[in-house]
Amino acid sequence: MAKKRWSFPFFILMLMVLSVSCGKTQDTDELTAEHEISPLLTYDCEMELDYAEEFTVDSYDGGYSLITISDGSRFLVVPEKAQVPEKLAEDIVVLQQPVDEIYLAATAVMDMFVSMDALECIGFSGTKEDGWYIDEAREAMASGEILYAGKYNMPDYEQILNAGCGLAIESTMILHSPEVKEKLEDFGIPVLVDRSSYENHPLGRTEWVKLYGVLLGKEQEAEAAFDLQKAALDSVIEEEGTDKTVAFFYITSNGTVNVRKSKDYVPKMIELAGGNYIFADLGDDTASSSVNMTMEEFYAGAKDADYLIYNSTIEGEIYSVEELLQKSSVLKDFKAVADGNVFCTTQNFYQESMQAGEFILDIHAMLMTEEKADAAFTYLYRLE
Repeated sequence: MAKKRWSFPFFILMLMVLSVSCGKTQDTDELTAEHEISPLLTYDCEMELDYAEEFTVDSYDGGYSLITISDGSRFLVVPEKAQVPEKLAEDIVVLQQPVDEIYLAATAVMDMFVSMDALECIGFSGTKEDGWYIDEAREAMASGEILYAGKYNMPDYEQILNAGCGLAIESTMILHSPEVKEKLEDFGIPVLVDRSSYENHPLGRTEWVKLYGVLLGKEQEAEAAFDLQKAALDSVIEEEGTDKTVAFFYITSNGTVNVRKSKDYVPKMIELAGGNYIFADLGDDTASSSVNMTMEEFYAGAKDADYLIYNSTIEGEIYSVEELLQKSSVLKDFKAVADGNVFCTTQNFYQESMQAGEFILDIHAMLMTEEKADAAFTYLYRLE
């Protein structure tokens, strides 16, 4: 796996505030019933978020925090040995710290735990050892520190129950298996559905690390990890953009082409890096972030794109233009192929969710370099 790098001035790190940002405390007469969740809790303030829109965190005196997710679920994080407040609303799930022996079925969340040095809180994985492209996760499973406990839709209930699992973190894939979520909750295991993939801004996805920082009592570590990526983005957006166009895609096993919808976070990354996503108005009414099109449709829309980026996270990495042409010979007529501007993502790109700023830097370097040296890239490489 490629090593992580920081391509912006180190002094920026010295300016980071290692504390959770919190908005102004509201006046008593402005408090709503939403904030008044128990007569024993006094509302303090709401966490300030830069990009994330799919969750909020409200702080209460005594170190209590209320996490609210856009699907309507609410979790009250109670400090270790602190009293669980009485008369809480029935929909609020109590999570008393330490929250450990977590069953992690949402792969995009693993990198957030790694960034906070919090792997010891994870007891079980919904992904096998050989399915991880994050070194720390793979090593933890190889050593037995994290155990495989079945996929999200077929967890080993007995295994995680016997270990005292404190929380199951699921991706939105669990919505296709609602009976699993219900059964976990019936066994007394709270289920938190990670909706970071629904964030429109790529750093909104990364900012979910702050939610998990609150859960684990690692707010400062989470803030620091997020600020690294924010600084990476800031170093790019200060520069002028380009008029270069980019297609991001992969070819499925049945020959169709999978591309991202225009409002997905990957096209947003391309835009922030200074480029233009070739499919500017692509979308439909479904909730998925991508769409399949025929090769003919892809040819018509992307043949004149300045750059092609092949997404390796689903069908695997490719290593040459010839290998790409074996998937579809018509790609030889594409401008980017003729110009030698065809790139591929490394397979760890999706799982390393805490590197959004770094990937934007990669795209920016791709757009700006006129040479074919790839030494500066972390999550991209050029196909020869």
